[in-house]
Amino acid sequence: MSPDLNCIPSSLLRSEPCINSLIAILTVCGQQLFSSYTFSCPCQVGKNFYYGSAFLVVPALILLIAGYALRGQMWAVASEYCCCSCTPPYRRSSPLERRLACLMFFNITGRALVAPLTWLTVTLLTGTYYECAASEFASVDQYPMFANFTPSKREEMLAGFPCYTSAPSDVIPIRDEVALLHRYQSQMLGWILVVLATIAHLVSKCLARCCSPLTSLQHHYWANHLHNERMLFKQAAEEHSRLLIRHRIKKVFGFIPGSEDVKHIRIPSCQDWREISVPNLLCVGDTSQGPYSFLGDRVVEENEEDRQEGIELKP
Repeated sequence: MSPDLNCIPSSLLRSEPCINSLIAILTVCGQQLFSSYTFSCPCQVGKNFYYGSAFLVVPALILLIAGYALRGQMWAVASEYCCCSCTPPYRRSSPLERRLACLMFFNITGRALVAPLTWLTVTLLTGTYYECAASEFASVDQYPMFANFTPSKREEMLAGFPCYTSAPSDVIPIRDEVALLHRYQSQMLGWILVVLATIAHLVSKCLARCCSPLTSLQHHYWANHLHNERMLFKQAAEEHSRLLIRHRIKKVFGFIPGSEDVKHIRIPSCQDWREISVPNLLCVGDTSQGPYSFLGDRVVEENEEDRQEGIELKP
């Protein structure tokens, strides 16, 4: 495969509209499967509303929480711009950094809302959940036939409408009219939700671009800059940690795993085992270099050269 073709998947994964479209498609497919195999209106008085509302709202909340939890930027904001009183003084952010964190949080929220809004829209346009939840509250006072039923019998008949159970021939047209009314209400709510979400997305994009000091070309450049920065930092962090761990393991055990020219080994003492078995926090306090692992304290104390800014790597 040519390099140009290899760049296509990575470009699509970096494209926000493509990612949002993929999330929406997966949500629609999941909703259809979920409705086909799990949803069954109980058609009982006092249960229809809670059952239909649960299927309408609870999955949307779960998708919203998952949208937050699966975003790496969310945890970066939580860890870098923590506003708790228990935060150490050297990690407390300035007001400007907090405002930037709020803007980033709003951006994360917009992306996290794609799946729950898609779920609500599809379920409302389908109308099945809404019809089940609203069946008990249908207004049938305009039908003279229901004046002959007691209130309990009327509620029981209304609760059974979504299940299409057997009913008298003169009730069937009324049941169909109530079902059409509920579908109409549900679909209108769905389209209103689509319009509101579209307007909110457009307004937020316009405000973000209008309030931004960057031009469109600068924004495009910095978006690519941040992507390349994260990618190169990840590669450098992996390589750095690998080299540092190999260096420290050699000081503890006297050799590096996989080496073919092992001439001697070092047997750690009991004090070595006690000191390297205590986990260390990353860069806590005002130290210029923080311990990175279980091996940190013992290795740093063992050689004064490790306290310098770098470690010389010899072939």
